[in-house]
Amino acid sequence: MSLVELIAQADERGLAASGLACLDRCIPLLGGDDEVLRPLWASLAEGAEAGDWGERVERARAELDASQAPDALEASEGEAAALAHRMLDAAPVERSAENLREWADACSVAALQVHRLLDAADDGAASVSARREGRTQDMSPLVAAELRRQIAILELLSGGAASLRQALDLSTEGRRVLRAVVSRRARGRA
Repeated sequence: MSLVELIAQADERGLAASGLACLDRCIPLLGGDDEVLRPLWASLAEGAEAGDWGERVERARAELDASQAPDALEASEGEAAALAHRMLDAAPVERSAENLREWADACSVAALQVHRLLDAADDGAASVSARREGRTQDMSPLVAAELRRQIAILELLSGGAASLRQALDLSTEGRRVLRAVVSRRARGRA
């Protein structure tokens, strides 16, 4: 099943986690602490109050707006950071399937674009939309890994509450990869 189809079929919790995971992996571009989104993840746990989501979104926005993105970004990193900020700004404070589906879809596109901008390898001529629909020929390694993570998280979350921890672990792994890419690019400029 393509990523587009998985998002179309996901429930409210899966959509929230999908969008959140995309944002979480882009934290290195926002200059935020790795734990800044942890309260949002906790609000998706079984038995958590859905009403806590909006308050936690606002708190994360405030914390990430107060933190500084890394200095001396080159053009592609600046564009990638702008995409990450748009993901954060678009996070819905009302946790409804309709709001979350639109946000998760936009986050998916933005996260793939971020990885495409930062990948040293060429991602071929296909658009990010084509990648999400399953056309993966000549994909660059960083974009391919991000696409696999997005698909895996949505598949995991269709399986129940125990899978939230695995989704968080996948997202954390992706954040480490992106942090290493940003760090390597910064060292290359020094």
